[in-house]
Amino acid sequence: MASRLLFPLLLLLLPLPAVAQGVGELELLKVTPAEDGSQTWSLTLQVLALMTVLTLLPSILLMFTSFTRIIVVLAILRQALGTGTTPSNQVLIGLALFLTLFVMMPVAREVYEVAAAPYLEEEVTLQEALASGAAPLHRFMRHQVRESDLSMFASLGGYDEGFAAPEDVPLTVLIPAFLTSELKTAFQIGFLMFIPFVIIDLAVASVLMSMGMIMLSPMIVSLPFKLMLFVLIDGWSLVMGTLASSFYTGVP
Repeated sequence: MASRLLFPLLLLLLPLPAVAQGVGELELLKVTPAEDGSQTWSLTLQVLALMTVLTLLPSILLMFTSFTRIIVVLAILRQALGTGTTPSNQVLIGLALFLTLFVMMPVAREVYEVAAAPYLEEEVTLQEALASGAAPLHRFMRHQVRESDLSMFASLGGYDEGFAAPEDVPLTVLIPAFLTSELKTAFQIGFLMFIPFVIIDLAVASVLMSMGMIMLSPMIVSLPFKLMLFVLIDGWSLVMGTLASSFYTGVP
């Protein structure tokens, strides 16, 4: 499933000659013989473009997908539990990546059907494939963005007159508005998750103060209770399910 999610985006960003030749015929190195018998080795432009796309994949993952909201919420949850570095960053990123895969799968499937597959069969040009493939991503981000953030970045971009239709919003305005909205939503979800754990910390601190145990850190005593509460309510399933259902892909 991961390859199906990333393949359409990689394909649409490849130059047209590279795909027209076929993946198996992609020339990796070009050897040019010189008059003195020496040889000059050079990379083709197709390989250079592919390496550039692979370098930009982390940024693409942050800008166009649900990854930002998910990883921020998981990081806040770890802070609320007070477990330090447990779960580790690798575990949180792995969970965020797989949940992003599930959330974005309908969008990736549509991109493949309307853009990547016709482009592979040489039914459309590169420009048409890019336009068709960008539409599902544009719609996904549009459904998550807040109107206030979109208006602010539209004003900063010089679009004070607004847009005739939601589809007319340029990516230069939609992407920063989408990221800002994702951070706001993640912080709101994190605030709601923090409340029960803060109540436990306050209750434990009050009990310790009444018993005169001032030197004992409330965090040490409250940590087992927070972990027990989180396990009893099946917290991980609730958090992951809530995060997944908080997105609207806009795919019928």
